[in-house]
Amino acid sequence: MQERLKEILEESKAQLEKAASLQDAEETRIKVLGKKGALTEILKSMGKLSPDERKELGQAANQVRAEIEGLLAETVNNLKEKEKAAKFAAEVIDVTEPGKVYSLGTKHPLTITMEEISKVFKSMGFSLVEGPEVETVFNNFDGLNAPADHPARDWTDTFYISEKTLLRTQTSPVQVRTLQKQKPPIRVFAPGRTFRCDTPDATHSPMFHQVEGLVVDEGITMADLKGVLDSFAKQMFGPETKTKFRPHHFPFTEPSAEMDVSCFKCGGKGCRVCKGSGWIEILGCGMVHPNVLKVGGIDTEKYTGFAFGVGVERVAMLKYEIDDIRLFFENDMRFIEQFK
Repeated sequence: MQERLKEILEESKAQLEKAASLQDAEETRIKVLGKKGALTEILKSMGKLSPDERKELGQAANQVRAEIEGLLAETVNNLKEKEKAAKFAAEVIDVTEPGKVYSLGTKHPLTITMEEISKVFKSMGFSLVEGPEVETVFNNFDGLNAPADHPARDWTDTFYISEKTLLRTQTSPVQVRTLQKQKPPIRVFAPGRTFRCDTPDATHSPMFHQVEGLVVDEGITMADLKGVLDSFAKQMFGPETKTKFRPHHFPFTEPSAEMDVSCFKCGGKGCRVCKGSGWIEILGCGMVHPNVLKVGGIDTEKYTGFAFGVGVERVAMLKYEIDDIRLFFENDMRFIEQFK
């Protein structure tokens, strides 16, 4: 038995010296110290020996076991160090090599414009409200005092989902929803997408964005409307901006007007942007029609209000001198990256 222990020790040393990987070291451990290992078999057979022989063999076997375990631990440690060194050598970083260039995104020009408009109206005490893009015919037309024969009701102008539902053609339905939910005083603005059956070209798109505004309170007059929109124009286009109002017709306001701003490119002298007139049409507005106020159950003898609608694409095109509305929706990064 003593000779066999010496053989096991020598064989283990030889195998551990040749071990090239952790797997080789583990195989040696199993072969010698495992449940069916050579040293384990000797320890199992000690029960057949006399007490004196068992004591002597046990001491020798434990000494061999301790020596093999020490060699095994040393071999495993050396192999781990070698693997670590090889890994570091393979993964070395060349600090002189140029780094990767990552492209950073930017906000879309319509998002920038929408946020600028929203910031202006929030600064004047307006609250943001929203409404669904799939609307009822009542909220989109009837509640806004649009007559039954209004051209916008035709299927060639509006995307109908059913006889009573459609894709909203304007953000004005939010007016109706607000009037039905809130009581005066009301001061809100509603940004969002709208849809119309337009063939895409340089100035038309079947989808576009609007910002609707509504104020209802006691003693509201056209002077309040002009004051708010004049302040909006100066904050959006510069303090030197002038405004003028031209009579117009909208079924949901009376009186109605379109507001022009002095050309911020030429200062009103006349240029390509304003087509030589010195003025640029920017939005539609007016005093809320009593029939619209009645939809919300508001006393028209006590309360008056004004409303307005701003085209976001129009403002963005004018501000950034963009000549084709389709550029906003083509997802061409060369175009969008200009607004970083």
